[in-house]
Amino acid sequence: MIDLYTAPTPNGWKASIALEELGLPYNVHAIDLGQNEQKQDWYLKLNPNGRIPTIVDRAEDDFAVFESGAILLYLAEKTGRLLPSDAKGRSRVIQWLMFQMGGVGPMQGQANVFFRYLPEKIEIAINRYQHETKRLYGVLDRQLADHEYLAGDFSIADIATWPWVRIHGWAGVEVDDLPHLVRWLDTMAARPACQRGGEIPRSSALPGDDDELSSEKVVEAARNILQK
Repeated sequence: MIDLYTAPTPNGWKASIALEELGLPYNVHAIDLGQNEQKQDWYLKLNPNGRIPTIVDRAEDDFAVFESGAILLYLAEKTGRLLPSDAKGRSRVIQWLMFQMGGVGPMQGQANVFFRYLPEKIEIAINRYQHETKRLYGVLDRQLADHEYLAGDFSIADIATWPWVRIHGWAGVEVDDLPHLVRWLDTMAARPACQRGGEIPRSSALPGDDDELSSEKVVEAARNILQK
């Protein structure tokens, strides 16, 4: 059994989607980011960085893994799935995983902050991070023009990237002019594991919700986190 400590964010969804895809049994422990639960001493013993997600593998002497990319690699290697065993295939997947970890996530995350969360609108910062996010989306679109999934076959690279790109509108970035990316988004959204994992943990307020009140709750919680 695996314990998953998570919250309804793109990085959190990576872990829950992977667990769903792999069919591994797990318990969900929802972390209240707005209340700074991730900074409490008991949690810092599991995740020194005080972020989500974290998993604890009870079958492996309560082995804890933090950082979403490391979690994906651990689960893939544990099960022998979603990551090729040959050196080149493995490298291709890890390259696109690192592309998300070092590019899409950080840039879109900053776009979220400046476009959505900060009450004062700093146009130069908004433009900078939205444009860079869109540029990275263009890289994905070109890759997906010749590949069904990012590294050829479905892998942890897709699981890492989809939770971010699916909420592109939250960062104020449109994708209608990127047809291959849109096709991939639809393909991913149709996967049952993505549907299930993308709703864990359940929340009344998720990034991208059309409901105005729900969106306001997300913004308010995010502003509280930024101040801590």
